[in-house]
Amino acid sequence: MNLILLSGGSGKRLWPLSNETRSKQFLKVFTRKDGTRESMLQRTFRMLCDVDKDVSVTIAASESQAVSIRNQIGDSVGISIEPCRRDTFPAIALATAYLHDVQGIDLNKAVVVCPVDSYVEAEYYERLLKLEKMAEKGEANLVLMGIEPTCPSEKYGYIIPKTSDQISEVIEFKEKPDASAAKEYITQGALWNAGVFAYKLKYILNIAEKIFGNSSYKGLLDNYTELAQISFDYAVAEKEKKIQVLRYRGKWKDLGTWNSLTEAMDDEISGNAAAYLCENTHVINETQIPLVALGVKNLAIVATPNGILITEKNASDKLKEYVVNL
Repeated sequence: MNLILLSGGSGKRLWPLSNETRSKQFLKVFTRKDGTRESMLQRTFRMLCDVDKDVSVTIAASESQAVSIRNQIGDSVGISIEPCRRDTFPAIALATAYLHDVQGIDLNKAVVVCPVDSYVEAEYYERLLKLEKMAEKGEANLVLMGIEPTCPSEKYGYIIPKTSDQISEVIEFKEKPDASAAKEYITQGALWNAGVFAYKLKYILNIAEKIFGNSSYKGLLDNYTELAQISFDYAVAEKEKKIQVLRYRGKWKDLGTWNSLTEAMDDEISGNAAAYLCENTHVINETQIPLVALGVKNLAIVATPNGILITEKNASDKLKEYVVNL
């Protein structure tokens, strides 16, 4: 399987543990069976290799992340380095051109694209193999994986499928809704849009040629700062007529907020910290000053040299808008 992992993000949603130079996917917040710690990136790469020993991984990342990627998973992956942030379509187009021009992957081969920070089990990666086969088959130009919703969430966009079958054509996409609209979408059989999809290389490179006037790796890289900032959904998904969705009913979490991250963490206390008479509270302290939490509920308390955060977990999805200038 050819796979592009998207490793973007500014780190603001998990501030102060992550930031511009220390992205969340490199934080060693998970515990392996042998007791050692691993990051989101290491966990994702390990599980990918367990499911497909021949997987070829390319990571779309900023230049500041390249050293961390090499330090954590070595030289066994390719890295498509973005000179600056230009949204998801330029990043994906550049990584696709990297696969063809640098790694020599045939234009008729399929590639799967997914975020690096999803918390999933092996079944998820097995479904990616299915997604690749669907794209190779060519019945649709773009194949998505839609997550079966567990609640009417306002955090995700929605995919409206034509049928309730495991594989269906897509009727339309919906932007992130309010709670009322989310409930209505779910009654229509809607699926969460998790940003997981597959296509043949030539498909995206043809679109890149139309939008940017260039589809070569060198051409895109040399002119990257001038490329239009445009999302993959807007540039591709919302305009494509031949599109299918594959349902996924397994475990899936987007680890983008303190609420979701702490649900996946094994330890409630980390670093120079203690908690007493607390409920559903996680305390992380990377400073030398002792931190004690006493008698509190549903909090994430994080202290680092970069800042201190105390948030009610359900409010943590609002964090990004409040740390813009910190």
